[in-house]
Amino acid sequence: MPRLFGTDGVRGLANREITANLALSLGDAAARVLTKDSPAGRRPRAVIARDPRASGELLSQAMAAGLASAGVDVQHVNVLPTPGLAYLTATQDVDLGVVISASHNPMPDNGIKFFARGGYKLEDALEDDIEALLGKSWARPVGAGVGRITDTTSVADAQYIDHLVSSIETPLEGLTIVADCANGATSAVAPEALRRAGAEVVVINASPDGYNINDRCGSTHPEQLQAAVVNAGANFGVAFDGDADRCLAVDATGTMVDGDQIMGLLAVSLKEQGRLAHNTLVVTIMSNLGLKLAMRAHGIDTVQTTVGDRYVLEAMREGGFSIGGEQSGHVIALDHATTGDGTLTALLVAQEVERSGKPLAELASVVRRLPQTLINVPNVDKDRATTDPELGDAVARAEDHLGETGRVVLRPSGTEPLVRVMVEAATQQEADDVASSLAKVVAERLALPTEDE
Repeated sequence: MPRLFGTDGVRGLANREITANLALSLGDAAARVLTKDSPAGRRPRAVIARDPRASGELLSQAMAAGLASAGVDVQHVNVLPTPGLAYLTATQDVDLGVVISASHNPMPDNGIKFFARGGYKLEDALEDDIEALLGKSWARPVGAGVGRITDTTSVADAQYIDHLVSSIETPLEGLTIVADCANGATSAVAPEALRRAGAEVVVINASPDGYNINDRCGSTHPEQLQAAVVNAGANFGVAFDGDADRCLAVDATGTMVDGDQIMGLLAVSLKEQGRLAHNTLVVTIMSNLGLKLAMRAHGIDTVQTTVGDRYVLEAMREGGFSIGGEQSGHVIALDHATTGDGTLTALLVAQEVERSGKPLAELASVVRRLPQTLINVPNVDKDRATTDPELGDAVARAEDHLGETGRVVLRPSGTEPLVRVMVEAATQQEADDVASSLAKVVAERLALPTEDE
């Protein structure tokens, strides 16, 4: 049976795969796992947030019911970005936090993410412990032992915005920034935080109605933002996803600035200020090789992890590093946050533009992206992607051919019978040719048997 938890919590089609029953059961099970070390003398406490999608209303109520039925007092903060919930879990006297969100996915989807005391996403072992308890009967509390549910929405927003604004040292007066809020969880938070920091803010897609989250807007569809930045004559723009744990940017000409470039410019700035812990940036295997080469040129080391911002965070905590993230725009600034925070990233980028006096395009040029080709090969046995000898030989030959100016990544999908073939090379034609050749080998060597076989 496949694992319930994926790279970033539990996610699927709301009310079919992610149901109220599942939310209730997960709340019940998570309470038993994550409140074992609750302080003596008080009832366990949890805080729940959600993004604006309609299904989040019923799922957050079901999650609250599950937690309360297990004897947990629940603070319901309603719509708040995922990193806002992480901040509350880290700074309030609570045992766990829960976000009901499917992040950048389309509106019909939803998901459930847990945070442990201290504001950190769960390790795989804790998720497995929760999954193992699903459906298991136990002696639930009764009477005064049942948890209570309260609403603290306005207080939570204020606390989180205060934290965001206090995270930067340079006022943003004189900057005009366009913010695409994806009709998501930061529709109120990001514009207010940027304005309080001193910037003039042009806001688009900040009118969530439960159905329009991520709908042709935000970080997955930046076209509106690109046009708005140019039309407004803004210094730059920022695009968030539905739960605002990621941020991409657009320079004054409308050119995209991705997570690799954002991490690169922030790492270089931190090193110049003597604030880059252990002179290291943490990235994933999907970051462009151009980022690694740029960091090497600036005397900055890189540590590489598997895909997933929680794995980046694990490496950062183990090594004592201060910054890391993903090409998709999950940027973790561990001096200020316990998870990727899109609004914080926007503030840090704006601060660097203001501090340096340089336009974003110039700052982002520190990373020269190598041409990249990604091919998804479906209907294959993904479990043999790293063990098939002939495929391994083909990859080795390709890597020898590319040398230090390119690389190959074969990444099995976490949810489908599919292998992703990613190739970076000195030219786009070379990347296309090598990726196409390897994709054919993957399709031939890992093909699943047909019904007739």
